Amino acid sequence: MAASGSGGSRADNGYGSQQPRRRKGPGALATAYLVIYNVVMTAGWLVIAVGLVRAYLAKGSYHSLYYSIEKPLKFFQTGALLEEYLLIAKYLLGIVPSSVVLTAFQVMSRVFLTWAVTHSVKEVQTEDSVLLFVVAWTITEIIRYSFYTFSLLNHLPYLIKWARYTLFIVLYPMGVSGELLTIYAALPFVRQSGLYSISLPNKYNFSFDYYTFLILVMISYIPIFPQLYFHMLHQRRKVLSHTEEHKKSE
Repeated sequence: MAASGSGGSRADNGYGSQQPRRRKGPGALATAYLVIYNVVMTAGWLVIAVGLVRAYLAKGSYHSLYYSIEKPLKFFQTGALLEEYLLIAKYLLGIVPSSVVLTAFQVMSRVFLTWAVTHSVKEVQTEDSVLLFVVAWTITEIIRYSFYTFSLLNHLPYLIKWARYTLFIVLYPMGVSGELLTIYAALPFVRQSGLYSISLPNKYNFSFDYYTFLILVMISYIPIFPQLYFHMLHQRRKVLSHTEEHKKSE
């Protein structure tokens, strides 16, 4: 599993990519589908954001806000798998850059954290670290899907572009920290319950230790996180500097 990150951390992938392998864009039908998909996903993450704010105002505390947005979070985070399926298909056809591979890892790690950690280990759902990555994901996705929507419509406001390539500087480390702390908090409960572990002997002569697997997942953040973070820093310099040069030339 790779670090999923936040704050625009997903590598540019197709809709908003600055360097596609082919200049040919999607057809009218595909564009309409992608616009609808991104509008729905933007609205979904806005629902999550509103749910968090309403729950905080009602409770007067930021603790255990996860329960107020659990269902929409699972739905819309899992919905990103459809996006990755389309992107991988485009990648195989040579339409989008190789960075989409990193994007696929990011999405899978987020879905993994949503279901295989936070959902499966209920004891961690009250951890503040869960709110940390949920807030980072929420802000990130509202910006990201808005970015894709306006890019497809060829009317991208500079503010959204700036937010897409700037807020990740804070949100990405924030999200990764929340993810790692949540996995770490889950370890004692996984070891005690033997969750998802398979012991020998069995007819398949196969064993699996989910506790060890989670530790390996945490270690995988070490090589992947810097790659994704510096990729986005590079994209930020390229995209925003290009925008400034374009403004000066007008």
